[in-house]
Amino acid sequence: MARTVIVGASVGGVRTAQALRAAGHEGEIMLVGEEAHLPYDKPPLSKAFLAGTATLESIALLTEGAAAEAGIDLVLGSAAVGLNRESGSIRLANGTSLPYDDLVVATGASARPSPWGPLHGLHAVRSLADAHALGAALRAGGPLVVIGAGFIGSEVAATASGMGVEEVTLVDPVPVPLSRVLDAEVAAVFGELHAGRGVRTRFGVGVAGIDETSSGLAVRLEDGTVLPAATVVVGIGAVPNDAWLRGSGIPVDGGVLCDSHNRSVADPQVWAVGDVARWWHPVHDRYVRLEHWTNAVEQAVCVAHNITHPDELRTHAPVEYVWSDQYDWKIQLVGRTGGDTHVRVEGADPEKFAVLYAEGGAFVGALTVNWPKALVTGRRVLSRAGAQPCSLGEVQALVEASRPAPRSAGAGAR
Repeated sequence: MARTVIVGASVGGVRTAQALRAAGHEGEIMLVGEEAHLPYDKPPLSKAFLAGTATLESIALLTEGAAAEAGIDLVLGSAAVGLNRESGSIRLANGTSLPYDDLVVATGASARPSPWGPLHGLHAVRSLADAHALGAALRAGGPLVVIGAGFIGSEVAATASGMGVEEVTLVDPVPVPLSRVLDAEVAAVFGELHAGRGVRTRFGVGVAGIDETSSGLAVRLEDGTVLPAATVVVGIGAVPNDAWLRGSGIPVDGGVLCDSHNRSVADPQVWAVGDVARWWHPVHDRYVRLEHWTNAVEQAVCVAHNITHPDELRTHAPVEYVWSDQYDWKIQLVGRTGGDTHVRVEGADPEKFAVLYAEGGAFVGALTVNWPKALVTGRRVLSRAGAQPCSLGEVQALVEASRPAPRSAGAGAR
């Protein structure tokens, strides 16, 4: 009976295993994970788990009982270190060799290494161990400096502020936070959000170096400023975990190169899902790699279907979606954001709004803050955009229609 081996036990790997069973896969399923822990969800690591309001049990993706019931064999505690396509097997760090009929690469991405070297008090947030170590450091007290104002850095700064860390500074060489996904005008709102919640921001200035001192660390900025810190978090992006495939003949270029079915361009028995996959997007007509939780889940379903039903291959052409929780703001992005053509739509209160983006007059994406109905409207329009594109004005009207009408004076009287 056919065996599918899935390498990577985060959300992409777990959901692939579960989706294989849901699609009718009757063969063996082996889920390989580098960490000895049972699979867990990673988005809470920079938010609720870091703050101590979530537990390992509450962020678990799969229990031993659920795995056994689904017929998923867990192989945890040893990383994959090599692939031999001739023998159809992978090699683990402990020397074990696992043969496969289909191989799913779901090894995710790692935090981009700090250019300032390993120092006591220097942290990243990518694993359970990282979050444990950072949480302990924050509770020990002292100033925090966060380098990198993308999603991870911004979430850590917000979480630390909520934990009562008295001095939090967010640093980025770009003039605004979230610069990879938003234009400068819109992104400036999130800089104001941090400043308004007591976080010091140093945008538009880079880090020249980090030194160890008798009292902790000193972060030297390129303008000559020195920021004392007990703890420094480096969140400067991620790199796909594809190094273990070197020498296998599987092409990698900023991720595992796949066709529109998420199948390796070099081997029809090798697939990729999640942060490690760089696949041909049939709508965008180019290779795409997304570090989005929702994409990993949807990609897992696509791959599971294609493995189980090879005569009915599906393409993977998702509408991009990502969210971030910062302070009491629920930030959600759908589609392509960041362009110069956009319009802001105000919600029912000052901390509820949407920004709608267009290219060539057609609606292509939206940012929403604390406005779920606006987000649903944007996703619904984009899901049918291939057959029926909408103009920016049309979507603006739909979003405005989802805004609750103001209550008239005395409306609540009896």
